[in-house]
This record gives sequence, C-alpha cells and structure tokens, in this order.
Amino acid sequence: MSDIQAFDVIIVGSGAAGGMAANELCAAGARVLMLEAGRDYDPGTETPMFNTPQDAPLRAASTSDKPQGFYDATVDGGSQIAGEPYSQADPPNPDKSNQFSWWRPRMLGGRTNHWGRVALRFGPYDFKPKTRDGLGFDWPIEYADLAPWYDKAERLIGVTGLPHGIENAPDSPPGVQLPPPPPRGFEIVLSRAFEHLGMKVATIRAAVLTRPLNGRAACLYSTQCTRGCASRSNFQSTTVLIPPARATGNLTVVCNAMVSRVDVDATGRATGVTYNDRVTGSEFSVTGRVVVLAAGTCSSVRILLNSRSAVFPNGIGNGHGLVGKYLMDSVEFSRSSRIPMLEKLPVLNDDGIFTPHIYVPWWLLPEQAAGQLGFPRGYHIEPRGGRRMPTTGIGSLIDDGSAIYGDALRAEVRRRYGTTVTLIGEGEMIPNEDSFCELDPTVKDKWGVPVLRFHWKWGDPEVRQVTHMHDTFNKVFSLLGGAPDTSPVAMPQGGGAVHEVGGARMGTSPQNSVLDAYNQCWDVRNLFVVDGAAFASSPDKNPTLTILALAARSSARILELLRSGGI
Repeated sequence: MSDIQAFDVIIVGSGAAGGMAANELCAAGARVLMLEAGRDYDPGTETPMFNTPQDAPLRAASTSDKPQGFYDATVDGGSQIAGEPYSQADPPNPDKSNQFSWWRPRMLGGRTNHWGRVALRFGPYDFKPKTRDGLGFDWPIEYADLAPWYDKAERLIGVTGLPHGIENAPDSPPGVQLPPPPPRGFEIVLSRAFEHLGMKVATIRAAVLTRPLNGRAACLYSTQCTRGCASRSNFQSTTVLIPPARATGNLTVVCNAMVSRVDVDATGRATGVTYNDRVTGSEFSVTGRVVVLAAGTCSSVRILLNSRSAVFPNGIGNGHGLVGKYLMDSVEFSRSSRIPMLEKLPVLNDDGIFTPHIYVPWWLLPEQAAGQLGFPRGYHIEPRGGRRMPTTGIGSLIDDGSAIYGDALRAEVRRRYGTTVTLIGEGEMIPNEDSFCELDPTVKDKWGVPVLRFHWKWGDPEVRQVTHMHDTFNKVFSLLGGAPDTSPVAMPQGGGAVHEVGGARMGTSPQNSVLDAYNQCWDVRNLFVVDGAAFASSPDKNPTLTILALAARSSARILELLRSGGI
C-alpha cells in the first residue's frame, strides 16, 4: 500500500463495526480503505457444509491450531497468538477469575465469523442504568435515539423474533423481524418449568435467516454457525456487509495490516494511521480525511494508547485518564443436568438454527427495583440441548466404570442421548475501577509496539448474580426431575464470554468520556471509535446488534460532516 494514496475514510477492522461502517460509507460514495489485522477469508470456499465430525481427521477433535476442531475455518487467531502477547497485572488465583482472556480472530470479518448469532436489542433501562440505581454510567443517548438504527440493522442482516411486550426487552416494529423457528422438544419441556417459576419465555432473536432475504438463502441447518456459513444464511460481515461495499468500487481492503497508531498533525487532527504487514513486518502509513477505529474493544483501546505524540503525550483521548478504564464483559455462567422425562423419546429432528429457539429475558425487574434480590442488575437465560448429530463426547453418557457393551451399550446411549440440558446465564457487569487495561511498560509485540496489560476483578454484585443463576437453574432442573448441579460456584474468567466492551466510553463531556454521543472523539474530531469500546455499560444482552446499530448511526454522522466540511 502506497503511503501517498489518500482516502476519505480509513476503517481499522472488518467485523460488525467495520463492516457496517464500510457498507454505509461506500454506498454513499465515500472512498474507503479497510485495514484488517488478520488474513483474508471467504466462507464460500473455506467453510465446508454438511460435514459431520466423523468425516474429519481426529473426529474433529480440538488441536492447538484448530481450537474448535478440524472444520473450524473461521479461527486464525485465538487467545494466544505467537508474537502478539498481552500480560496480566496480577498472578492468577485458583479459578483464574482475576485474569482476562483476550480472544482475537485475526481474519477478515472478525468475530462475526464465529459469534453465536443471538441478536438482542438493549432496552430503555440499559441506556440509563445510573439514573435507575446510582451505579455505573449513563449513556449519552436513549433507546429512542438508537431504535431506528436497530430497525435498519435487523432489516439488513435478518433477525428472527416476535413481539412479546416484555419490560426492557424491546419488540421490533411489524415487518422488521423474520419468523422465529418453532421450539424444539426439550425447549417445550423447559418452557413449562420456566413459566411455572414466573419467567416469561420469548422467541429467540437470532441473526440467522428463516426465510430468504436479499438474495441470501434460508438456513439449511447444515453446520454450526461458529464455523461460518457458505450459504450466507447467517450474518457475517464477510458475506453480508463487505461484498456490497466492494461492489460499489469504493472499498479497498488490505489484510494482514496490524495498525499500531493513529497519526496526527501539529494541530491534533488525525492524518491517517500507521500499520505493520503481519507477514513481512514492513511498516506503512496511509492518509485519510477521517479515521474510524473498529478493531474490537481492546484493540481500539490499544491503538488509542499507543497514539502518543507531542500533542497527545498519553495517547489520543486520554487527557483525563479514561482510555482503557472500566472494561466490562458479560457475566456468563452455565449449569447442566440430565432430565429423565426426555428419555426414550421417539426420533426427532432437533436440528433447527444454531442458537436456542427460545430464551428467557430478565424477569425480576420489580423485585430488583425493590431491593429484594441483593444485586442490582439482571441476566437472561439461553438453554441448550436436543439431539443434534452426536460427537465423540457421546461417551460421557455412560457412567465411569460401566462394563456394558454391545447391544446393551447402544441401548443405554439411545436412552440417555438428548436428555442433558444446559442453562446459560448472560448477566450484566457493572463497570468498576479495578477492571481496565493499560500499556505494559516493558512487554512489546514482535513489531516493537507496547502490548496491553490487563487488570480484572468481578464486583460483589456479579458474584451475587452468579449465585442467583446457580440457584435458579437448579430450581428448573428439580421441577423437571433432574438432579441439581452441585459443583462449586466459581466466577468465570474475564473475557471468557468474548463480549468485552468499554475502555473508550461515550459520554456528555471530555471530562467524563472519550467519545461524544456520535462516537466522535472529543480530542480528535475526525476520529471515530465505533466498536464495543464506546459502550458506557454492559447490559445482559449480547453486544453485536448494538455495535451494528451504533456503527450505522455514526457512519451517517461522518457522511453529514464530510458533506458539510465539518471534518
């Protein structure tokens, strides 16, 4: 890439945020350069469909280079990448709950290639949490500000759902969402227990097509969404956002471009970015009128911190020490149990889309507001189970030490297969001063760029929330005749949900935030941060749909300012 070619907009990252920004900006005629730190990737040629584990080497077992199994064409990165370390501020405690695991995809399309496709809107309460209970931070926008951008994102990517009228779980306008898949047998059984306990069950909001949309085929139930999708039936930036942006002729994509800093002139205006080629190590600089950071929460924070100059000696946006602070992740906790009533069922087609077909939105808002729960923020529940194609893990259905074999063994496996259900809680984390990332003073990556050092601590509200999840899940199991899960309750590792957000939050002034209400950096007005780093809170809803909506809204602002000469 020549260092003299100029673009209207330089986008760092190609996932949900970067892909949406490119889609919007290119369609409007802007000349865009997209820099992706990972390799090129095409699901149409790299992701096999209808392949079952027994067809793969090692029966698709995990290996060091394929952590999700042989067919995992979508992972070229991971939590540990050679030459790209990160560090921890504290030694690990026994359960590693004070450590942060940073998962990086390193491929075109970023995490949209592997994410679970649950696509929930944040609710009105989620944008004003401090106003409600005095904890954390309010967003500088309200639900009404983002609602039309949620509509736009859902229409574009395809999201299932039905209106339910559940408090703080917004419904979409008529005609926006796709029909949801019907509940599977085990989900019907679980729904009865949920409803008996006062939980309202909702159809899943999932970014998977249940009918054709914009030339994309409906889901064929042919492989796990986390492998990617050759038929384009689920949402990936690589199949839904980047191709139409390229078709305009306005998008240039450079892969293996590891951006180290945003370049600024003597007035503090961004002039472009500098990056290293991950293959050759060569360094390049590119120029543009606007810079958009969409590299993923921690990567964007790292770039800001490393963008040191005479104008910004502590990094861009860090004049008040807020860059990297108040890092958050979802509080993800699960429990499993065998349900006897699911034994000896007739053969069922339990395929369906990869996500659950149902979920339970947070149901205890009144009790929480009255202070009856002992923790201030809630969680939603995603059930897993059914009789999909068995894997090599089917051996765990037989008790250790069992001597049965032959026909008796097959009969026992058939009796027990599909009887295990898992409940996963996705809870809200309140930002705290002990969870943040900063530049390591001594450790650098293979290009000589300082790496991130993580500090992580769950607060007491999250600990009490997990205890409530544990107790609730066991109540559900007991109602259905299952055994409670008595394993010790332990907090998850930070970053384990791969939902990290925060670190460059939006706010109302340069004193209390890094970005304004349009994701525009207070310090550098032609710099925007449109990924999860901008989040002021981390509600119990998965973040991807909100990232898409924010990126679309911010892109409209960029176009407005470009046309008016405002940047």
